[in-house]
Amino acid sequence: MPNIGPAELLVVLLVALVVFGPRKLPELGKSLGNGLREFRRSTQGLRDDLNITAPAPTAPAAVAPAASVAAAPAAQPAAAHAVTATPGTDRVAPDSSAHRA
Repeated sequence: MPNIGPAELLVVLLVALVVFGPRKLPELGKSLGNGLREFRRSTQGLRDDLNITAPAPTAPAAVAPAASVAAAPAAQPAAAHAVTATPGTDRVAPDSSAHRA
C-alpha cells in the first residue's frame, strides 16, 4: 500500500472542498474529530476493562501451608514404586506387581 504524501493529501482536500463546499467542510471536519475522539474513549475503556489484573489472594497465613502440603502428593512422579508392608514384621517390602507392565 503506497504512502500518502503531501501532494496526495492536497488533492484529497481540494476534491473534498469542491464536493462539499467551503461552508460544509469545517462542519464535516468537526464531526469527524468528535467521532474519532469518541472512538478513542471507547477503545481506551475496553483496554482498561481487559487489562484488569486478578486481585491478590487475601487468605490467612495458616491456610497457605495446608495448600502446599496437599499439593505435594500430586507432584510425585508417576514412575514411583508402590510399597507394601508385610504383616507381622517391621520390614517394608516393595510391591512386586508394580514392576509388571
